[in-house]
Amino acid sequence: MQFFIDTADLDEIRDAAEMGVIDGVTTNPTLIARTGRPMKDVVKDICEIVDGPISAEVIATDYEGIVREGREVAKMHPNIVVKVPLIADGIKAVKTFTAEGIKTNVTLCFSPTQALLAAKAGATYISPFLGRVDDISGEGMELLEQIVTIYQNYGFETKVLAASIRHPLHVVQAALIGSDVATIPHKVIRQLLKHPLTDAGLARFLEDAKKTPS
Repeated sequence: MQFFIDTADLDEIRDAAEMGVIDGVTTNPTLIARTGRPMKDVVKDICEIVDGPISAEVIATDYEGIVREGREVAKMHPNIVVKVPLIADGIKAVKTFTAEGIKTNVTLCFSPTQALLAAKAGATYISPFLGRVDDISGEGMELLEQIVTIYQNYGFETKVLAASIRHPLHVVQAALIGSDVATIPHKVIRQLLKHPLTDAGLARFLEDAKKTPS
């Protein structure tokens, strides 16, 4: 399973990249806004740090606007993936982008039927929002499993990108289900490292090392 980091914070991206554990980056208008910088400047800097898929989202909601914005965003760097909302005009735009060789990430997916439409339109990635489904008393992992199963049943090439991940257990569950990608906040990537037995064991080894004659 590939790991993408879900952030627009360059320090967080550098930290994860230095660990060698991330394969790409996802951003959205909310994450970009937190930087206080223009989207194009942020995305350009991200592309210089990570050599992998970089999702940059359009803000238009009509077909013509999505296509126009998406084409401009795609020109910024060969690794750019145009992030498109899962609405009717978005699906239409995905079909156009696919025909033009532009990679897409269809975002804000909350049902298997939405995911099926995105795959049929030729999306490169589909992003089911697991945590947000859990927030309304749904089962985010059930949604993920349904999408993975449907795609496997029919050999769709669209990759499943588990999004809205809130904690390490989400990562483990997504991996067990067979998600192609998990896009993970920096905090959760760091949490994946932690285990109390590791900390205790290291402390014991270091303490015992002090007793060893030099």
